[in-house]
Amino acid sequence: MSPQLLFTFVIGYFLLLLGVAWYTSRNSNNDSFFIGNRNSNWMLVAFGMIGTSLSGVTFVSVPGGVATGNFYYFQIVLGYLLGYIVIAFVLLPLYYRMNLTSIYTYLEKRFGINAHKAGAFFFILSRTVGATARLYLVISVLQIFIFNKLGIPFEATALVILLLILLYTFEGGVKTIIYTDTLQTTGMLVGLVVCIIVIIKALGTDFGGAMTMMSDKGYTQIFNWDIKAGSYVWKHIVGGMFIAIAMTGLDQEMMQKNISVKTLKGSQKNMMTFTAVLMVVNFLFLVLGGVLYLYASTKGINVPPDDLFPTIALSDAFSGTIGIIFIIALISALFPSVDGAITSLTSCFCIDILGINKKEGTEKTKKRTRLKVHFTFAFVFFLMVLLFKAINDKLIIDFILKFAGITYGPLLGLFAFGILTKRKLNDKLIWGVCIIAPLLALGLDMLSNPAWYDAKLHVSLGLQTISDSIFNGYKIGNELILINGLLTFAGLWMISKPAGNATLRPV
Repeated sequence: MSPQLLFTFVIGYFLLLLGVAWYTSRNSNNDSFFIGNRNSNWMLVAFGMIGTSLSGVTFVSVPGGVATGNFYYFQIVLGYLLGYIVIAFVLLPLYYRMNLTSIYTYLEKRFGINAHKAGAFFFILSRTVGATARLYLVISVLQIFIFNKLGIPFEATALVILLLILLYTFEGGVKTIIYTDTLQTTGMLVGLVVCIIVIIKALGTDFGGAMTMMSDKGYTQIFNWDIKAGSYVWKHIVGGMFIAIAMTGLDQEMMQKNISVKTLKGSQKNMMTFTAVLMVVNFLFLVLGGVLYLYASTKGINVPPDDLFPTIALSDAFSGTIGIIFIIALISALFPSVDGAITSLTSCFCIDILGINKKEGTEKTKKRTRLKVHFTFAFVFFLMVLLFKAINDKLIIDFILKFAGITYGPLLGLFAFGILTKRKLNDKLIWGVCIIAPLLALGLDMLSNPAWYDAKLHVSLGLQTISDSIFNGYKIGNELILINGLLTFAGLWMISKPAGNATLRPV
C-alpha cells in the first residue's frame, strides 16, 4: 500500500482531532483543564475510557501474545472486573466525599506532606514510563510501514506526533480529552471489528468456524491451572484485580476523568459501564490474535509477535481499505493513552508537587505555569521514546505490567493503609518505606524469574540455587503488585502508632 496514501489519512485524522479540540476548548480555564469543570457526561467518559485503558499496546501486543499465551490474558481481565467494583464502591465515594481534584491530596489529609509527595512521585514515574512505552510501540509500527518509506527518521516522527498531541490538549485538557477520546475509541473499535471480519473471510470460514479452528490449535484456552506458571489462573485474577485498583483507581489520569462527572452516582455508572464494555473488547482482541495466527500459518508468515498484526493488515493480500482502517484504529488506540497521560501528569505535578491550587496568584499566572509543565512533560516523553528505541527487546505489554507492579505497589500500600486503618504514620519515614518495599519486591521477582532479567548473570552470582530452594520453580506473575503493596503496608505498620479517630487533617 502506498505510504503517501496512509500518511494522508494520518494527517486528516489529526486535523479532525484539532477541530474537535478547538470547538471544545473555547472559554476553558484551569478548572476545565484539570477536571472538566466537573460537568462531563458519564456516558462519554465511560466510552472514552475504553481507549485510554486499552491503548496501542493492547491493539498490537495482546493479539501477538495469543500463540504462546493462548487466551490466558482474559484471566487478568476477569481480575479487572473485581478491581473495578472496588473502585466504584470504595474509592469513588471517598474521592467525591472529599471533593478532590488530585486524588493524592487524600494522602496529605490522611498522613501528611511526605505521603502526598510520595504518592504523586510514584504516579508520575509509572505513568511517564508506561505511556512512553505505549507511544514507542505505535510510533515504531508507523515508522516501519509509513515513515521509513517516506525517508522520515524515527526522531522526527516522534517529535511531530508529540507536537500534534500538544496542539489539541494544551488548552482544554480534560474538557477536550473527554470528546477526543470518544472519537478515538470509536475509531479503534470499528477498526477492531472490521479487521476480525475481513481476516475471518480470508480464512474462508465464519466466526463459529474460526473459533473451532482456534480451539483445535489450543488458542482459546482461558484458564491455566499450572500453579508454578506465571499465568496460573489465580495469579492472573488476583494480580489483575490489584492492577485494576492501582492502575485505574489510584491513577490520576483515569480518576481525573471519573471525578469530572458531576455526581458520584453518574461516576459509578460510568465505571461499571466501562467495565462491561472493556471485558467484551478485550475478548475480541484475543479473537483477533487467534485469527491472525491462523491466517499467518496458512501464508507462512513468521514475524515477532508485536509485528504480526501490522504485517498482515498492511500486506498486499488485502485491499487498501483494511490497511487504512488498521492505521486509523492504531493511532486511535494510541492517542487516548498519551494525551490523557500528558494531561494527568501536568495536573499531578501542578497540584501535588507545585501546589498551585494553594498559592495566591491570578488565573493567567497559574495557566502560564501549567503550560510550562505541559510542554516539559511532552519533551520528557520524546526523550523516553528515544530511550525505548535504544533498549527495547521485549513484548511491551509484559514490560508495562512488570513496571506497574513495581511502581504502583507503594500507592496500593499507602491508600490501603489509609482506608483500612486509623493509625498515624511517622511522616519522616514514609519515603524510606516506599523505596525499600519496591526494591524488595523487585528482588523477589528477579529471583523467581531469572529468564526475564539476565539468566546468565543469575547463574554466575549463584542465585539459581537460592531461587530453587525458595521458589521451587514457582514464578511470580501479576501478583507482583500485591506482594509489593503488602510489603509497603507492612513497612507502614512498622512506622505507625495508634491515632484514635483522628484520620484526616486539614490541608
